Amino acid sequence: MYKQIEYKPLPGIIGILLMLAAWAGGLFLIVTSGGDVIRILIASTLGIAGCIIPGGVMIINPNESRVLVLFGKYNGTVSKDGFWFVNPFTSKKTISLRARNFETAKLKVNDSQSNPIEIGAIVVWKVSDPAEALFQVDDYVRYVNVQSESALRAVAVQYPYDAHKPGEHALSTHTSEVSAALERALVESLAKAGVEVIEARISHLAYAQEIAAAMLQRQQASAVVAARTLIVEGAVGMVELALDRLNERGVVALTDTQKADMVSNLLVVLCSDRPTQPTVNAGS
Repeated sequence: MYKQIEYKPLPGIIGILLMLAAWAGGLFLIVTSGGDVIRILIASTLGIAGCIIPGGVMIINPNESRVLVLFGKYNGTVSKDGFWFVNPFTSKKTISLRARNFETAKLKVNDSQSNPIEIGAIVVWKVSDPAEALFQVDDYVRYVNVQSESALRAVAVQYPYDAHKPGEHALSTHTSEVSAALERALVESLAKAGVEVIEARISHLAYAQEIAAAMLQRQQASAVVAARTLIVEGAVGMVELALDRLNERGVVALTDTQKADMVSNLLVVLCSDRPTQPTVNAGS
């Protein structure tokens, strides 16, 4: 495991001064060499050094870091923005520390009840450990993309699309709980790549096209049943209230048969989905 080592670079002006000093010294030795081979060789060496030194000068922008590798060995990470100078022979890999958005494709998966659904998510992430992001995985950006889709599939199969039991968590009604589960799954899988998950949320949710029409009818039927249940409960309460009031006030004395007829008529009137036509009984 590669953990970040904070490297302390020198100010960049030192590199510039060293470069100028090498060139100035080499030029001075050439001018004053008088044909001396040794002085000419030293001047050439200083000139070559003056060309190599600028390779150690680097500018780091805000929310950016450089991972330093010297002859195949991890040397440290520079995360502080500014103008710096390091060993010219180190290779410097730039890693952005800015937050990034990734939106998954619309994945077709089966929910916990084996219904095919389409689901998509948005993941907000950033690199928290540049050394791990660079050395632990081959391509950390692609790694985030693949792991995000894998985690989304794993979370989607744990929940039904719609809740059919009281207190049951569902994809369509408990988006915050589902998003939290997705975020936990991503944190666990992406931590090894030095990536921090800032936010994960569902961006698209729908039944697959092949069952969308059937599921719409099912939702409509559920809504009708729920509405009818509420209407029946209200109608029974109104009938009970009417019988109690008639009995309390002594308006009319009804036999059991008359009460049954009255209850039947009231329920028909109150529960019917069409306007009823009253029939006036003028007496027999």
